[in-house]
Amino acid sequence: MTTTASPDGTPEPRSDDEGAPAEPTGQHPDADGDTPPPPADPAPSAPQPSANGGGRPDESFEALVSDVLGVDPEASRRKKLRWLFVKAAVGLLGVLGAVLVAYLMIKPSTIRENDTNTGIDAAKTPFTVSVRPEEGEPPTWAMVLDRELTADETRKLTTGAPGSAFSYLRELGGRPLVYASVMEHAPERYERNTRDGGLELTDAFKMTVLSTRSSAVVIDGWKTTGITCHKSTTQTVVAMPPQGGATYQGIRLHLPPRAEEPVLTDDAEGQGESYFGTHYIEVGGGQPSGGLRVEAIAPRGQACEWGIKVHYNDSYQKGEWLQLKDAKGKPLRIRTESVPADLRQKWVFASVAWTPCHKNPEGPLCDLA
Repeated sequence: MTTTASPDGTPEPRSDDEGAPAEPTGQHPDADGDTPPPPADPAPSAPQPSANGGGRPDESFEALVSDVLGVDPEASRRKKLRWLFVKAAVGLLGVLGAVLVAYLMIKPSTIRENDTNTGIDAAKTPFTVSVRPEEGEPPTWAMVLDRELTADETRKLTTGAPGSAFSYLRELGGRPLVYASVMEHAPERYERNTRDGGLELTDAFKMTVLSTRSSAVVIDGWKTTGITCHKSTTQTVVAMPPQGGATYQGIRLHLPPRAEEPVLTDDAEGQGESYFGTHYIEVGGGQPSGGLRVEAIAPRGQACEWGIKVHYNDSYQKGEWLQLKDAKGKPLRIRTESVPADLRQKWVFASVAWTPCHKNPEGPLCDLA
């Protein structure tokens, strides 16, 4: 039981049900009335790990640095810094040494690579050459056939549109020739006309030179080889001769070549002069192709076959004459023909109506075919 104060201040008894304050823990008397001893202190808690992952001094940042540097953890900070600088200097020198060795090896490696590439490039074929007739209808031309035109073919030719004559004659098996460039600025020593005074007809073609070499190749000389000629089989010629001078860029030569041929045909300074005396063809070294238009003129009434040798120089101090070959590796053979004098049929047209020169040799333009 507990007591409470009465109104006059005298304590009054109060039952435990009204909420006596709890006695301090462990202070209740035991059965004999003695107060029990206080409880023993709790066992010490285990040390908590520090923020750096452990509480041991050798696991601190400085301990790790000391371990990396191989320095006693108890050494002074100055000694640790000195060791740090030494380690950094050694590492830097190692990197610089590796860079220096790599740099010194660049030149020998580059030389070896260049020597290898040079050998591969020098072993390549210096150039290849292809020859093809001119495409399309030239401004002036003459078509030759190995037979006479029939009456029906003649009617279709002379009554049809003049612009369709070239293609129609090609369908009949005609072979086109082209009137040679007019060389008004050529030297007097260079003959520009045939012996009988007529304009010359040429078997023109385009020659293309190709090279895969990385270094330059220069063609600076030309020779015709293996010329063989026989009488032309042409029986009919249909011509559209020029009304004025016409000039084409390229070179010209006769079979057999005249002095200084091939000569330049361009309407510019040097026309009629030896082409390879002042010009050359350069391929390779970033310029994979080059070419020329060639006017080849056979003797009157002859059809010829011939080859070409060219002289070249390259970047490897090599220069020699080389026989040109075709795509099959055989010596290149070029066919060139002319118009015979004893034709069965000879037709001419231009600004005038169709003229049968084989019936009227004195007709207009008949002397030009």
